[in-house]
Amino acid sequence: MTTTAKELTVTAPSVPVRRRAAEVLAAFGGAPAVPRALRNLPWPVITDADRAAVTAVLDDHLVSNADGETAVSRLENRWAELCGTPACVAVSNGTTALSLALAALGIGPGDEVVVPALSFVASALAPLHQLAVPVFADIDPVSFTLDPDSVAAAITPRTAAILPVHLHGQPADMDRLGALAARHGLAVVEDAAQAHAATWRGRPVGQLGDAGSFSLQVTKNLPTCGEGGLVTFTDAAVGARARTVRQFGEVIEPGRDRDYLSHRLGWNHKMSSVQAAFTLSQLDRFPAYEAARQRHVAAFLDRLRSLPGLIPPGVVPGSTHAWHILRFRLDPAAAGLPGVTPGALRRAVHRLLQAEGVPMSRYQIRPLPEQPVFTDRVGFGGGVPWSYAAPAPTPPTPVTSAVIDDSLTLQKRHLHPDAGPALERYADAFEKVWANLPTVASMARAR
Repeated sequence: MTTTAKELTVTAPSVPVRRRAAEVLAAFGGAPAVPRALRNLPWPVITDADRAAVTAVLDDHLVSNADGETAVSRLENRWAELCGTPACVAVSNGTTALSLALAALGIGPGDEVVVPALSFVASALAPLHQLAVPVFADIDPVSFTLDPDSVAAAITPRTAAILPVHLHGQPADMDRLGALAARHGLAVVEDAAQAHAATWRGRPVGQLGDAGSFSLQVTKNLPTCGEGGLVTFTDAAVGARARTVRQFGEVIEPGRDRDYLSHRLGWNHKMSSVQAAFTLSQLDRFPAYEAARQRHVAAFLDRLRSLPGLIPPGVVPGSTHAWHILRFRLDPAAAGLPGVTPGALRRAVHRLLQAEGVPMSRYQIRPLPEQPVFTDRVGFGGGVPWSYAAPAPTPPTPVTSAVIDDSLTLQKRHLHPDAGPALERYADAFEKVWANLPTVASMARAR
């Protein structure tokens, strides 16, 4: 299917780009730098092709276990080909994708799984769902992904797997993490929920470990019409096991009547054909959208790199970034603001940018090991799975804490293929705020 220029532009607001209208900050009565039409670009972009794909599948197989080819099997085959893996299993959401991957690899009661302290909570809940214990390691301050040195310190005789998260679309250091896993005989499950099409050393994520889990939730770079997930496997036999686990532990084979026999512990993690059909249609346009995103984000970040004390996200050499989320760190000393703490600067900048119309937000407000589900350790009752073996005390994760304290994120608005004009205005707003650093400093000190 080819993508027309009309499909790429039909839903994008058209507002002429201009530089700062006034130096007076919007929080103090000035004109906002970003017009309302550019503050909330729609995502996903839904076209007539998407609607036709969903309508067409209503007359086809609606479930994944139907005999013969389905939209689900077509999506699995296309994603496996794109990731260069022998197997892909479609599931109901990104969290079940992680749980299914761990289950297929035999991760279970009493095992430990090393996960980053900064991620969406599903990264650490998935081991719990398998009665395994999440053990938290710190992150790299630049890539925001697992720090291999911290992972090495977290490995114990009970460690069974490492779960690197390609956070915000930046692949983790899979060379060093893979070497650690090989040295200790550990499984590697990539959490690539935010990293569709990202690469490490020329290889796509999803083929860099034993399994790769992707989310198709509606906010993701490759979405479905609600919730969905994909899991890739580098061993076809493990992929076949996952397919069994996905549906009640049954063996479902084309041309063979269903016998309703469960051969192992399984769940109902199936994806519907409606979800798959929508994603297949989106996948037709995914390369064009991804190329546009790369251009627009690069131009946006280039404008901001000269602002003192603002640290835009970068790309680790040898990798490509999917730019699902843009995280900006703030450094008061580099901004020439003595006596201002990073958290105070972040709060002041957050307020001022939002007043200018830039939809900045925070992604996670507390490290995962400090969330109640992991500190209270109720689990399945009686402290299970922690009670299987006395776990070591959770080590501090100072880099994660610092990143959460001093950073803000831009989410979803830049995903639209015509986000260029909006990002130009967002850059205007950043420059306007930085032109008023004395005011920013006064606000930060007052707070």
